[in-house]
Amino acid sequence: MLSVATAVFGLAVGAAQAELLKLTAQLGGQNEVPPNDSAGSGSAEATLDTQTGVLTYSIVFEGLTGPVIGAHLHGPSDEGGNAGIVVPFETRESPIEGSAQLSPVQITEVAQGLTYVNIHTGQHPGGELRGQLR
Repeated sequence: MLSVATAVFGLAVGAAQAELLKLTAQLGGQNEVPPNDSAGSGSAEATLDTQTGVLTYSIVFEGLTGPVIGAHLHGPSDEGGNAGIVVPFETRESPIEGSAQLSPVQITEVAQGLTYVNIHTGQHPGGELRGQLR
């Protein structure tokens, strides 16, 4: 039978193996592929728990050419490339806040900087603002 001290020690060791990654991105039209001349700007902050796979995010933006028609986390791709949607954001107004459960492959891709935030508008359906999460 485990003692309370042994059980607590076991929990502490398990918790020590988890890593919380803090990620940020600056969003701009110049980061799009191809770049655009949007005067809009924004930023994204995210935390990834590598043990649970939960990605928590907060994205703010302003100055867009029109209403947001879509907002997503895309990957895997380095800067300069395009990729499919990993996480669709449900909110389309600033701030976009929430969390998502990632697969083991997606956890690795986010941790390696292979995902980006993309904000889409009617004038820029391929993306008006983009920023690589690092």
